[in-house]
Amino acid sequence: MRKCKKIYDVVVVGGGISGVCAALAAARHGAKTALIQNRPVLGGNASSEIKVNINGAGRHGNWKKDLQETGIIREILHEVKKENPQNSFHVQDMVLWSMVNRQAGLDLYLNTHFWASEVREGRIDSIQAMQYTTETMYTFQAKIFADTTGDAALAYESGADWTIGREARRQYGEPHAPETADLCTMGSTVMFTTVDMGRKVEFHKPEWAYTFTKEQLGARKIAMLNHGYWWVELGGAELAVIEDSESIRDELYKWALGVFDYIKNCGEYDADHLALDWICSVPGRRESRRIVGDYVLNENDVYEGRRFQDAIAYGGWTMDNHTVGGITAKGESEEGTKWLPIKDIYTIPYRCVYSRNIDNLYVGGRALSVSHMAMSSTRVIATCGVIGEAIGTAAAMAAEKHMTPRELGKLHLKDLQQALIRDDCFLPGIQKEDEEDLCRNALGHIAASSFTPGAEPEKTINGYARNIDGVCNAWISQELGEAGNWIEFTLNKEAAVKEIHIKFDSNLTDTLNTTLVNRTRERQPRDMPAELVKKYRIDLYRGETPAFHIEENDNIHRFRKHKVDCKSPVTRMRLTVLETYGDRHARVFEVGMYS
Repeated sequence: MRKCKKIYDVVVVGGGISGVCAALAAARHGAKTALIQNRPVLGGNASSEIKVNINGAGRHGNWKKDLQETGIIREILHEVKKENPQNSFHVQDMVLWSMVNRQAGLDLYLNTHFWASEVREGRIDSIQAMQYTTETMYTFQAKIFADTTGDAALAYESGADWTIGREARRQYGEPHAPETADLCTMGSTVMFTTVDMGRKVEFHKPEWAYTFTKEQLGARKIAMLNHGYWWVELGGAELAVIEDSESIRDELYKWALGVFDYIKNCGEYDADHLALDWICSVPGRRESRRIVGDYVLNENDVYEGRRFQDAIAYGGWTMDNHTVGGITAKGESEEGTKWLPIKDIYTIPYRCVYSRNIDNLYVGGRALSVSHMAMSSTRVIATCGVIGEAIGTAAAMAAEKHMTPRELGKLHLKDLQQALIRDDCFLPGIQKEDEEDLCRNALGHIAASSFTPGAEPEKTINGYARNIDGVCNAWISQELGEAGNWIEFTLNKEAAVKEIHIKFDSNLTDTLNTTLVNRTRERQPRDMPAELVKKYRIDLYRGETPAFHIEENDNIHRFRKHKVDCKSPVTRMRLTVLETYGDRHARVFEVGMYS
C-alpha cells in the first residue's frame, strides 16, 4: 500500500450533491480544495447508482411560485439539461464529474474511503482515506473540513456531538414528534427500472424473493410501471440504517423482486412486454446521524417558515416523514409517509451547519443540526445542494481568515451572506447590499431600449434577483426585434471594470430534472427554459469610444460571470439581448460590474 500526504485549505468528505456544491464553491472562492468520494461516481442519491431526482423547495411549494433553487445547483441542472436530453442518470454522473474536474483549484478523489481522523484539542488535524483502485493510503491535512457524507461519518469519527432517531415531543415543543424519544429513523429504498421489449416476455421470480398478494400490498400504489417505488423501504426500527445496511439491501431485493413479480403476473397490469432492466445495488438512505451545532432547527421553525438573521440557505419541501419500518410497518400511514404541510419557505441558520465542539468542521447535506421532524424537510437533494454551496463558501472564507466557523459567524456573517447573494444564492428576506457593485454604488444613469410596465430597467439593481410573492424584479423588454433589446448603465465616474455579472430569467417555476417519473419528465421543457437568454452582447465604452466587447451565442446558464480585459477605465456598459430560447422578450434580473 502506497502512502501519500496531501495538504489543502479545505477538504470536503462526501461526493453527493451537497459535497459537489460545497467543493465547487470553496474552490471558486480561492481555497485549495479536495473532494473525497468513496463511490466511483458523484451525486449520491442523485447518481446512477440510486436514481433519485433533484427536488427542493419548488416541488411541494404550492403556496408560491418561483421557488426553484439558484446558485450552483441551478448551474448543475442547466448543464445536465444541455448535455442530457435523453434523461440518463449515467450521463448526469459524467456532467458532475466534468464540472468538478474542470474546476481550477479542486482535486477529486473517487473510490476513496475516509476511515479515520486525528483530532487535537477539539480540532481536526488530518484524516486518513484509502483509494482502493490505486492502492494508496492518503493523509489529508486542511485548515477546514466539511462533512457531506450524509451519515456524518467524519463528524462521528472525529468526536463531534451527534444524535440519531426521534426527539421527544417536549424537547423542542414539536407537536408531531413522538411522546417519548427513540432511535427510530426513516428507512432505505432500492429502486428498479423496466424496459418495454416490444414482445411478450416472462418473469420467473427467484425462489428467494417474496410473493405478494393485493391484500398484502394494501394501499401501496403501483402508479407507474416503468420504475420501482420509494415505498419499497426498510430499516429504521428493528434494522438500523447504518449497522444493518447490508442486511437491509439483501432484504430489499426480496421485496423489490416480489413487487415486480406481482406487477408481471397478477393479471391486473398491462405488463406483458416489460422486463426488469436495472435494480440499484446501493439502497438510497434518507436518515441516519445528525450533528449538533449551536442551534437545532426544529418542526416549529420549518412549519412557521421562520426567517433567521443568520440565514445561509432555505428550504420548502413539505415535512415528509416516512413510516418507521417502511413496507413492513402495520397500522401506520397507508401511503408509507405522512405529509405535514408548512406555511412558507424557511431559512437555514448558519449555526446549524458547523459542529459545536469540533472547531474546524462544517456539516452539510441531511446531517446538519436539525431535529428528526425538521430533517424530514431539509433532507431533499436541492436543499442539500444550497446548504452545500453555503458551507463551501464559508469554509473558503474561514480558511482565508484563519478563523473557526463560529468565529466567522460572529465577525463576518454579513460578508458571507452577501457573497452567497452575489453568487446567485437566494436568502429569503435578505437583500443584496454589495458595496463593490458599480451598478449599485457608482451609477449615474440607467436606460433601456424598451420595457414593459412594472418591469423597468431599475429592477436590475433593486437587490432581488428573482420574482418574490408575485412581484416582478426583472427588466422585461418589449418584443425582441432583429437588432435585439438593450439595457445600459452609465457610471458617475470612470472605473476600471474587471468583471461583469448577469442574472437572467430561467423560469424558476420550471422543474429541470433527470427523473424516473414519466409525468415529471413530460411537464419539463424539452430544451432550456424559453425565458432564458441564448444570445447576447456586452459593450463597454469610455465616453463614446468602444473599449471592450463580448458576444455569447450559446448561453445555457442563468448566472454568468465575464472577465473583462480592458486596458482603459470605462464610463458605460450596454447589455444587448439578441435571442432567447423561445420567449419574445428580454428578461434580466440583475447586472453587476466590479473593479
